[in-house]
Amino acid sequence: MSVELDEADAGTAAPVWAAYADLMSVLLGVFVLILVGVIGMQLQLSDRLDQEVKRRQQEAQRRQTLEQALAGPLAAGRVTLIDGRIGISGNVLFALNSDQLQPEGRELLKSLAGPLAGYLRSRDEILMVSGFTDDRQVRESNREFADNWELSAQRALTVTRTLIAEGVPSSSLFAAAFGAEQPVGSNADEAGRARNRRVEIAPVPKPSKRGAATRAR
Repeated sequence: MSVELDEADAGTAAPVWAAYADLMSVLLGVFVLILVGVIGMQLQLSDRLDQEVKRRQQEAQRRQTLEQALAGPLAAGRVTLIDGRIGISGNVLFALNSDQLQPEGRELLKSLAGPLAGYLRSRDEILMVSGFTDDRQVRESNREFADNWELSAQRALTVTRTLIAEGVPSSSLFAAAFGAEQPVGSNADEAGRARNRRVEIAPVPKPSKRGAATRAR
């Protein structure tokens, strides 16, 4: 009788141990899969971190090159650099109520073209060239421009075309006119009006092709 019970217990224990072994094998397999996944994620994160570090280093180098190119004009007060926006005094670029570049302005834009082209390289950005004026109306004797809007537009176009002629890709630039809007100084005195007569060059996100296709419909 006892022998038969022992044999029955042994027969029952065998399937239990087999099931336990199978369960442990499954758990071990799951653990290995999780471990492999974690290692893979760490490798991806490490690779992304390396890429981000390189990208930031390249961006810092491009920005440094641009700042070095601006060092002289910045020290002379001919340009400003605020939040990545390059502001160029209108007195440097143009005579009063004119859209024709002065020699000093042309040389300044020529010195900026190379660093700007390098800055844009491998960046998903384009440059907005914006023209601004003071609030005084265009002189009646100057019939070439209807108002400050037209004067600021023509000045922005002149700067844009000059930069393109000096090597900045035409697909990386566009012109905008603001007239007397968005002044940076008071129009109550000549010093403030001179600050408001300016051209700004600012990087902006490049429009997506999908968005452009949607607007074209």
